[in-house]
Amino acid sequence: MARIDLFKRHLEEKCAVKVIAGIDNYDIEKVKKVVTAANEGGASAVDICADEQIVKTVREMTDLPVFVSSVYPQALVKAVSLGADAIELGNFDVLYKHGEKYNAEDVYKLAKETIDMLGYNTAYFCVTIPGEISISEQIELARKLETLGVDLVQTEGHFSEEKPSNGVRGLMERAELTLSNTIELARNIDLPIMTSTGINPTTAPFAFAAGASAIGCGSCVNKMDSEISMIATVKNLVEIANKNTVKTVELV
Repeated sequence: MARIDLFKRHLEEKCAVKVIAGIDNYDIEKVKKVVTAANEGGASAVDICADEQIVKTVREMTDLPVFVSSVYPQALVKAVSLGADAIELGNFDVLYKHGEKYNAEDVYKLAKETIDMLGYNTAYFCVTIPGEISISEQIELARKLETLGVDLVQTEGHFSEEKPSNGVRGLMERAELTLSNTIELARNIDLPIMTSTGINPTTAPFAFAAGASAIGCGSCVNKMDSEISMIATVKNLVEIANKNTVKTVELV
């Protein structure tokens, strides 16, 4: 069985949990802690940056499906040759703080370029839909990506330098846009959806309720100082996801 099959199975069961080390996280020791937490916490996959040495190191330390994220097609294609089980065009929200912007046309061109460069060397391919373009543009882009052969789309929220509200209200504010984007996309496309940005144990149930088949969880894990806390958080997320599976089965 291919490693990516674990993620695909969880995706079909609508309970996939991808733990994100960070597209701009090049600290190998921090990345290793995130990978360990994903491994021991029972996650469906782990997502890392496209640094060659980090990809090689992570590939050696886990049998979990490894996603490699980048906005550069060449880096994604290289990652496949290094052992990545999946590649992801995105996450753009992390790059917005550097003043970079991506519209629907930009993303489509990058996705097509990546697929053209891969050729016969196919790979599981996820593409992030920019969170701040209009929902009609998001839907149109997702449909075009499906025609290209993309396997999965990921939603995102928006980057803000404003200080969030305290407590649960702040957590919900952070996830509000990605949740609403998930609802709209789930109503209008056939591709499975992974909800990311602001997803944590508080907001994860809302992501699945919105129609997500997977959640992408980053800062709620990778910003923690304690490895024990990181593992506990991943286990919590997996438990929440598994409850969604039970509900889905019961409804069927």
